[in-house]
Amino acid sequence: MTSVINHTAYLRTTRDFNNDEISVVMNKAYIDIAAAVNSRTIGIFPTNKPAITGESWFVSSNQRQQTLRQIYNFGSIASGTELDIPHGITSFTNFTKIYATVTTNVVDYRPIPYIDPNTLTTGMTILVDSTNIRIVLGSTAPPVTSGIAVLEWLSNV
Repeated sequence: MTSVINHTAYLRTTRDFNNDEISVVMNKAYIDIAAAVNSRTIGIFPTNKPAITGESWFVSSNQRQQTLRQIYNFGSIASGTELDIPHGITSFTNFTKIYATVTTNVVDYRPIPYIDPNTLTTGMTILVDSTNIRIVLGSTAPPVTSGIAVLEWLSNV
């Protein structure tokens, strides 16, 4: 897994401190600390290559899989149009999280997907296919000035 940004984000799960009485306590403490640290969600959101999220998924045959995360910055999108962003992900089983946030020219901040319960054509959505992230704005949605899309996926590697 050398193609991820944080392949060394975990503490080693074994360590030998010496062969005396204190080493037994230190070895157990180290293992307990490493297990606790390694079971957290890792807060790294890179743009250049994926990062391990620290999440454990047991989707297939109760076998542990980790997810990877990557963010994608994008610029303006006009009302009633879409923006396609190549994601470059080639080896995955399934996406676990797909979301985005945008800044509009009204200068407000919206989550994607965004639904306006009063005017459905003001909605904004995010879709992902095998090659692209698609951000789609409804015909009456305010234009987007910038945004960030986040993808997390179960990897085949």
